[in-house]
Amino acid sequence: MAQIPFVRDHHFEYGQIEVLAPGIRRLTARNPSAFTYHGTGTYIIGTGTVAVIDPGPDDPTHLDALIRGLEGEHISHILVTHCHLDHSPGARALQVACDAPTYAFGPHGATSEQRDADSEEGVDVDFDPDVRLVHGQHFAVGKMEVECIHTPGHTSNHMCFALPASGDVFSGDHVMAWSTSVIIPPDGNMSDYLDSLRLMLERNDKCYWPTHGPALRTPAAYVEALIAHRHQRINDILKLLAETPMQISQMVDPLYPGLDPRLIGGARLSILASLRYLMANGAIEASDGSPLKRIYQLSV
Repeated sequence: MAQIPFVRDHHFEYGQIEVLAPGIRRLTARNPSAFTYHGTGTYIIGTGTVAVIDPGPDDPTHLDALIRGLEGEHISHILVTHCHLDHSPGARALQVACDAPTYAFGPHGATSEQRDADSEEGVDVDFDPDVRLVHGQHFAVGKMEVECIHTPGHTSNHMCFALPASGDVFSGDHVMAWSTSVIIPPDGNMSDYLDSLRLMLERNDKCYWPTHGPALRTPAAYVEALIAHRHQRINDILKLLAETPMQISQMVDPLYPGLDPRLIGGARLSILASLRYLMANGAIEASDGSPLKRIYQLSV
């Protein structure tokens, strides 16, 4: 399996806004889990006039710390990378406090996804931004220029935000420092995810700031490792299926030996995403025209 150079060194204090770089700050929400690492990193970009990226979960303590920490400054934009429950619900409470519009690619693309403790934190189905952004769009936060990068895959509406002047990118859950992203069909799509990773490789960004985990200072090499890892995982699935037919639940142990039990649901869904990718590319097919779920039963 291709080795990913995960970065797990992340020193911070809950309730304290960290100064990370000129014009970049972060407040980490107290929602640690097997899927969020230490918690959701809410970023603040700019000084005086600022934008908040991913206000986080519906957690009054987190929002109070954010609002207190930005006292005397003007929040002009609330930016959301995507609307999972650990990213966007806090936007509503923040908006009440500062009256800033929300900006994102759009609402979640498949409302059939609901909260699932075995897979991820679930979907904020009520989120719909005030302003819908498009790939390549630029806008100003004070004197700072922000670029929108649409990166579907983890979710269809996932958007990264870049600062062209400094080469910094806020990569949301598309590229995380401490773990790979979970791809949850039907809204999550492995082909889109790989295309979005290749899109990021075509850029010359200097540093990624994920919503979960520390900064990535050599992002190109890291993204290359992510792509290689996904292709290796897909090849391993093909090898398993060549040996014997099996259900998705039977694939987890050989593909993810020693996996944290809390991550089994996410692993099953990522396997399903890989199977859908293989079917779309003609590498495997369902017998008798049966739906994929009937051939490789998903037991979560």
